[in-house]
Amino acid sequence: MLTLPAHPDVRDGLQTMRDAGLRLVTLTNSSPAAVQQQLENAGLATFFERSFSVDTVRRFKPAAEAYRSVAESLGVPVDRLRLVAAHAWDVVGALRAGCAAAFVARPGKVLYPLGPKPDLTGPDFRSVADLIVASESPHRQTR
Repeated sequence: MLTLPAHPDVRDGLQTMRDAGLRLVTLTNSSPAAVQQQLENAGLATFFERSFSVDTVRRFKPAAEAYRSVAESLGVPVDRLRLVAAHAWDVVGALRAGCAAAFVARPGKVLYPLGPKPDLTGPDFRSVADLIVASESPHRQTR
């Protein structure tokens, strides 16, 4: 896990979101040291402002406390956070915590039929990033 490369579309998607002025952070069930190593090995560490671990709240995702602790640490309302994931359980956890969510529907990944649905879904990270930037544009103009 520590040496896996990122999917080819991830770098472009992260660049798109960063260029749009979005703040990018990670939240993981892994230890802080493990996520840092993963991001560095994948060449993605420089895209993120911070990395958060569930170690802080001692509750694994999808517990609401994990997502809410990120909002608190960043000083933003939880409904202004958007989780991006290819895991249905993570999407459900974020939505139930009050976050927005986007689902990366990679081959073999599906949402739970009876679970809450994210407002954005795309076949790869790049397309999801484009949808996020488009959906954030009206918010940025009114602030």
